[in-house]
Amino acid sequence: MTSVLVSLSALLAASALTVPVAQAAPQADRPAAVPAGWEAVDGAELARIGEEKTTRQAAPAPGDDASALAAEPELMAMQSARNNRFVATEKSYAAPNTGVLRARSLEFGGSWEGFAFEWDETTQTYALRSLANNLYVAVEKNYTGSAQNVLRARSTSVGGWERFIVYYNEELDRFALQSTLNGLFVAMENGYTGSLQYVLRARSTEVSGSWEEFTLYSLEA
Repeated sequence: MTSVLVSLSALLAASALTVPVAQAAPQADRPAAVPAGWEAVDGAELARIGEEKTTRQAAPAPGDDASALAAEPELMAMQSARNNRFVATEKSYAAPNTGVLRARSLEFGGSWEGFAFEWDETTQTYALRSLANNLYVAVEKNYTGSAQNVLRARSTSVGGWERFIVYYNEELDRFALQSTLNGLFVAMENGYTGSLQYVLRARSTEVSGSWEEFTLYSLEA
């Protein structure tokens, strides 16, 4: 598997990515929602990728808690392939959107853009814990309207609302996240306006293109 995970220092110098589209037809031996070319990534594989070294070097940006974030290889930053922005936890938002996830940061700045991907062997799924508020990301299935199924870092423990399957496409060097709560893929709402612009929602029935695609970066120094 080709790694797209780089060190924190390389992340701070990363340039904008191109936006390919996954158009392959589903295979008969996999769920219809998962196109050919996308494979589920388990904890061992993600850890192996995270441990790979990089030769790219750059000085880390000052401030925040980047050095603390670099301590664990499973800590990740997510960049949307749709708008090339990093996903942040809006921990300062007022209720009911406190902790909502939005792909709005032009660069990695610290814990707001950091997430711990925690693998569970029993369920073969991941839980995402925000480093901004130390809470787990849940899918708000009971929200209504344009906010239905938004991702929000608000849970102190992990249940069905907080479980995700992570898929990787080697050809595209991209990842996709599927909620086990509703079986839908996470998309970045590039067309939204206002406070929920670029919000992440588990609302897509398939990985149709850059809306559902993300690059994951290791925060290992």
